Amino acid sequence: MNKAEFYQDLQAQVSALIAGEQDVIANMANISALLFDALELVNWVGFYRVLDEQLVLGPFQGKVACIRIPLGKGVCGTAAETGTTQRIADVHQFSGHIACDAMSNAELVVPVMVDGKVIAVLDIDSISFDRFDEQDQQGIETIVKHLEACMV
Repeated sequence: MNKAEFYQDLQAQVSALIAGEQDVIANMANISALLFDALELVNWVGFYRVLDEQLVLGPFQGKVACIRIPLGKGVCGTAAETGTTQRIADVHQFSGHIACDAMSNAELVVPVMVDGKVIAVLDIDSISFDRFDEQDQQGIETIVKHLEACMV
């Protein structure tokens, strides 16, 4: 299976998992578990929710993580503040990177938006440098769109 087919299959699984479920925490939990199991060379997958002008740890899979991240700080805080996906080939070169796990070398962070406002970010960390490419970014962004559609 090529990468495009892989992400189409993942998107179908996400749609089936969250169909009819309104609880965003339950949906985030299942999406985190699915992605952690399906993606290769990742060591952390999860959500940070925007609460009181900061990111607060949400459902995730992987080692223990930073609980709170200020908006604008690190890769996650930058994605939340700018509302744009951050695909980082080498997190050690990212100014202000927050190292919750020293084993992480690459990161993909996609904002979750409702009514034009960032309400969370989906964070995926990898032990491999340059782990994520354009197809990964597009595939994960589409998965996030499925989650956003359940929250409208």
